[in-house]
Amino acid sequence: MKRVVALLCISVLWAPGVRAADEMEVPVTLPEAVSIAIKRHPDVGKARAAADALKGKVREVRAQALPDVNIHGMFMRVRDPSLLNASGIDKFPPELQNALVPTGVNLFDYRLTVKQPLYTAGRIGTALKLASVEAEGSLAEIDRAEQDIALEVVKAFYGLLWAEKYLEQVEQTQRQRQAHADMARTRFQNGVATEVDVLRLEVAVANGLPELARARNAVRQARALLNYYLGRPIEAPTRISGEFQEKPWEETDLDALVSEAFRSRPELNRLRIAEHSAGVQLNLAKSESRMRADFVADYGVSSRLPSNLMNSKFLRWDVAVNFTLPVFDGFRRNGLVEQAVAAQRTARLEREKAEEQIRLTLQQRLDELTAAAETVAAARANLKQAQRVLEMTEANYKYGAATPLDIVDSQVALSLAQTNLLRGLHDYTIARASLRWSMGQKPWE
Repeated sequence: MKRVVALLCISVLWAPGVRAADEMEVPVTLPEAVSIAIKRHPDVGKARAAADALKGKVREVRAQALPDVNIHGMFMRVRDPSLLNASGIDKFPPELQNALVPTGVNLFDYRLTVKQPLYTAGRIGTALKLASVEAEGSLAEIDRAEQDIALEVVKAFYGLLWAEKYLEQVEQTQRQRQAHADMARTRFQNGVATEVDVLRLEVAVANGLPELARARNAVRQARALLNYYLGRPIEAPTRISGEFQEKPWEETDLDALVSEAFRSRPELNRLRIAEHSAGVQLNLAKSESRMRADFVADYGVSSRLPSNLMNSKFLRWDVAVNFTLPVFDGFRRNGLVEQAVAAQRTARLEREKAEEQIRLTLQQRLDELTAAAETVAAARANLKQAQRVLEMTEANYKYGAATPLDIVDSQVALSLAQTNLLRGLHDYTIARASLRWSMGQKPWE
């Protein structure tokens, strides 16, 4: 029985680790990677925590408009010689003066206090509106954090995809170099090639080893970066599933792109909210130093003896309406208004600056996308020619019409053409994602 219980405990403890390992073994698509990162990344969590804090701020401000109810209790022992200090006490007979000598007494008191604002010149309503506006701005901050993380995940995802494809390309090129070296050695053994031919091709194989090591290291680093955004261990064997985006970009009108960005960019929405918040803050500053009225009521019992605390004869209560009208506050209100006006102007300038930056960024992203598309087209055409040249050179070498140096040159040209195409596809995909992000859209499709 003990053995069965032990096996059950081990299976329970081991199961989460197995599930985590299985999760990392399953290939991750780009939308899945973005979803995982948004759930786990600390920046998004911080934005959500800030939103929760502002929700609490709204409730705090709303509480100012609701009744404030408290129960107070007190026990006090006091000796008060006030009568002995009264003017004219010396004219009293000595017997009366001796009778007025105080002794220590106990005082018990408990009461219920209610306070309700009746009129605040709009201060509470304005403060509540300000808190609501800031809470709305916190939602825009969440959107911004999620979009920023999404873009970084897209870059990391396609960075890993590029590194893996580049490694495949380098390994393929290295296998071709090794095959050519083996062919040269066979020809040398058959007496139709020189030892120099063999050495040249073997040198090419040796020169490819550092490039192969760098390509493998690039894969490890790219996977570690993606794991960082996914909230996984850096060395986790995360696998991805996807291809580079080659879908052409249809909208090239800058004004149309700018209009879409103005509608959708979360940080621009946040700046608009900040500008609105500054206006509400100005109204709140103007409402300072104005009259307010409060309803105040007390109901309780006050007695020297604990036995009288439940006796209705010792009840005490009071009801009042308090009015406060500030006359002079040392120009505090003026100072608050000046600060609010300056904050409103600053918010407006920040919004205008952001709009100009968005326009500039969109133009740059559009240019980058166009250049990347042209690079892909040129690289793809050049790749076909480089493949054809290598095939022809290999055929010529078999019949002795080409040298090992010709093969090496053809291999280098083909490898460069493949790298240029791979880099162009990567750059086009990232440029397209960045342009979508700059428009406030999902950076992937």
